Amino acid sequence: MTLFQDRERAFEQMFVHDEEARFRALARRNKLLGQWAATQLGLTGQKADAYVNEISRSLVARVIDEGLVEKLRADFEANGVTQSDEQIRERMSELMAAAVTQVRSSTW
Repeated sequence: MTLFQDRERAFEQMFVHDEEARFRALARRNKLLGQWAATQLGLTGQKADAYVNEISRSLVARVIDEGLVEKLRADFEANGVTQSDEQIRERMSELMAAAVTQVRSSTW
């Protein structure tokens, strides 16, 4: 192989690794978000687990994030929990940072 081919392969492997890490972090963030929301809603046991699983299934970032904000706000409103869109987005950002840290250290 030539030096150029070696570099190309290395960049491809780095891209695959980065995308996998991003996917894992997003999946982890959504699980953490579901757990947080279930706690806010007062859900426990199987109801909490089902809610976490529902939120966890949303994996595509941008479009789904806005859908998650709307769903969580609607669920919160229906259950008398006060959380603004901004508060939900802020919590999502915090949980994404925690998820990235966890994925990098492989503690989840």
